[in-house]
Amino acid sequence: MWDPPRVYRGTVILAGAVPSPNIWNTPRVYELENRAADPGGCIEDAMRAIRTWDGATVLDIGCGTGFHLPRFAGTAAKVVGVEPHAGLAEAARRRVAGLPDVTVGVGAAQALPLPDASVDVAHARWAYFFGPGCEPGLAELQRVIRRGGAAFIIDNDATRSTFGAWFRRWLPSYDPGAVERFWSRHGFSRTPVDMSWRFDDRADLAAVLRIEFPAELAEEFLRQVDGCEVDYAVNLWWRRY
Repeated sequence: MWDPPRVYRGTVILAGAVPSPNIWNTPRVYELENRAADPGGCIEDAMRAIRTWDGATVLDIGCGTGFHLPRFAGTAAKVVGVEPHAGLAEAARRRVAGLPDVTVGVGAAQALPLPDASVDVAHARWAYFFGPGCEPGLAELQRVIRRGGAAFIIDNDATRSTFGAWFRRWLPSYDPGAVERFWSRHGFSRTPVDMSWRFDDRADLAAVLRIEFPAELAEEFLRQVDGCEVDYAVNLWWRRY
C-alpha cells in the first residue's frame, strides 16, 4: 500500500522519513552547530584519503539546508542534495541558487529520486543514525552508486570524547558494538575521526546543547565546559562499490 507524505508542523514530509527534531524544529540554531563542527576539516580529509570527489557526481543524503553542498561543489562536476523535509529543501535551494551544477530535490533515503548508477560519491552526515533500520536506504545506495564509487556515512562515536560521554549519558541503551557489527555486515569499514565543536561564544554553545539534549542535561553539560570548544569524536563509515 502506498504510504503518502505527511505534515509535520505545517511542512510536508516524505513518507518514511524519521524526524530530526534538532534541524527540523530549529534550523537557525542548527546552522550554528554546522558552523561550529569540525573547524579543522578532519572529516573531509578522512574522506578524501579514501575517495576524492574531484570531477565527480556527489549525492548529499539528508542535506538539510544545504550547508555542505557548496563545499562539494568547489571541485565536483555535479552535486545533488536530497532532503525529505520540504521546507529545509527549499532553504537549500536558496543557498545554492548561484551554483549552476548543484540541484536539490525532495526525497527520502529509501526512495532516492535519481537514476541507477548515477552517483560517484554519496555523503550522509548525521542522517543514518544507529545502523539498524537503514537497510532500505543502503539498498538505494547500492542502486544509485556507480562501480568505483563510494559512500560515506558520518555518525557519533559514543566510545570516546567529551561529546561521546554526553551521548552515552543521554542514551545509555546505545550499543556501539552492535552498531559496528551492523555496518560491518553491510560491507562498511570504520575510520575514527577526532574533530571538535568550536563556537564563537558560549551563548551559541548553550543554544546548540539545548537542541541536542534534554534541558537538564544541556545545562549540566554546559557547566562542564570552560570556554567555547568541545572535543568530539565521530565514526566515518565508508564503503566502495
